[in-house]
Amino acid sequence: MSNPADTAAADPIPECPHCQKPMPLCICDSVTPIENRLSLLILQHPQEQDRALGTARLLARHFADATVRVGLSWPSLSKALGRPVENAARWAVLYLGSARAADLEVEGEIVALDRKGGIAENQRAILGKLEGIVLLDGTWSQAKALWWRNPWMLKCQRVILNPAHRSRYGRLRKEPRSDGLSTIEAAATILAGLERRPDIADTLHASFERLLTRYREVQAEMPELAPKPAPKGRRDFRRRKRG
Repeated sequence: MSNPADTAAADPIPECPHCQKPMPLCICDSVTPIENRLSLLILQHPQEQDRALGTARLLARHFADATVRVGLSWPSLSKALGRPVENAARWAVLYLGSARAADLEVEGEIVALDRKGGIAENQRAILGKLEGIVLLDGTWSQAKALWWRNPWMLKCQRVILNPAHRSRYGRLRKEPRSDGLSTIEAAATILAGLERRPDIADTLHASFERLLTRYREVQAEMPELAPKPAPKGRRDFRRRKRG
């Protein structure tokens, strides 16, 4: 005769239909809406499965003009976004790749690159004309796969980040590079910087801190919510990473 306690323990943990996180980790009730001028498109690798600490869908919950797509490739930016885009050059793709802002000796937190991976000229003009941002959500290798499997991204403006601080993940998820941020942190940096609105960063960072606090609170009681060990070279523009 089966033990009712064992049956209950085996029941799956329900998840939020919005952020798709296990309900004990959901913070959707505290999400603050943000009006954004720049459109946001998050492309999530289908193998990005960190439901506990991922931030992609939590990020999208904050914005009316935000889209999350899960997949490996799309024929164009318009197809990925789900609506026509007149000029892909007015969209930026945040892809770090092997480029490091520290090596390029730049000062700003958002850096536009040229076709060769160097610092583009007329940074202010390039960044000022942007209409949307594409974030890649997954591990380092997953982000690379998304980049190479979507050649239309070469029509967009590539940007990298030179963040003033390391990721708030801390010991919960070790980033291999100082410029490796969670998806929500990356969005906070680039959207707040380009729209010149510090309140965007404040709101997104506060939301991320609530998620991390909630995770730490339930981690001991529900170890099954702990993310699986990350592959070598993890990143969250991954995101992510994610979420």
